[in-house]
Amino acid sequence: MKSFRSHLNEKLKDSKFRQLYEQEKKLVEIALEVKKVREDEGLSQEELARKAHITQQQLSKIENGLNCNITTFLKVMNALHMQMSLIHQKG
Repeated sequence: MKSFRSHLNEKLKDSKFRQLYEQEKKLVEIALEVKKVREDEGLSQEELARKAHITQQQLSKIENGLNCNITTFLKVMNALHMQMSLIHQKG
C-alpha cells in the first residue's frame, strides 16, 4: 500500500498535475496567511467582513482557499493592511 507522500510524488511527475498542485498550494498559503493576520488582529470573520465591506461568507471562502473575485480579495487585504507583491518568474 502506497503512502500519501509516495502517491503524491508519483502524481507530481506529471507536469500538468504539478502545475495545478502548485496553484492550489499557493491559494492555501494565501488563505492561511489571511486567517492568521485576522486572528492576530483579534477580529472575527464577521468583524473583518464588515470592515472590508464584504459578506462573512465571502471571507470564509477566501480563508478556505476557494476561488474568489480579485476585488473581494483586495478589499480584505486592504482591511488587514496587507500588501501583495507580484514577482515575474521567467520560464
